[in-house]
Amino acid sequence: MDTNANANAGVGTDAGTDADTVVGAGTAAGNGGRSARTLWVVGVVLALVLAGFVSFYASSSPDGLEKVAADHGIDEKAEEHALGNSPLADYRTEDVDDARLSGGLAGVVGVGATLAVGTGVFWLVRRRPAAPAARNASSAPTPAADARPKV
Repeated sequence: MDTNANANAGVGTDAGTDADTVVGAGTAAGNGGRSARTLWVVGVVLALVLAGFVSFYASSSPDGLEKVAADHGIDEKAEEHALGNSPLADYRTEDVDDARLSGGLAGVVGVGATLAVGTGVFWLVRRRPAAPAARNASSAPTPAADARPKV
């Protein structure tokens, strides 16, 4: 009896099962059995709410880096950067007069842009299934394997 085959039964390797029949396949680890898609959607909605509504309540005081630069006179040498006149510069949306709406809209656009770029990168580097000819060739026995004595 092959104990290795029994140890792997139900894992989807030696038992011949596919990932859909394996218990827990397709769920995000540690989220109580909810699907990964549900977790992803909740994360995106939370990011949009934080960027669109909660960001208005963030402190307008300078952060640590800006404070140190001001204390040591470094900020006096700063120049406007090339994207200083862009539509979303300084966490505001150009041509929107309401400060709350302007900042929230810039945050939502930022979340959308980050999501689009991140999705594109992951799509480009994702694992792709092997071509059918390559899968068939890899499962065929090799001549060296056939030449071994059978025990």
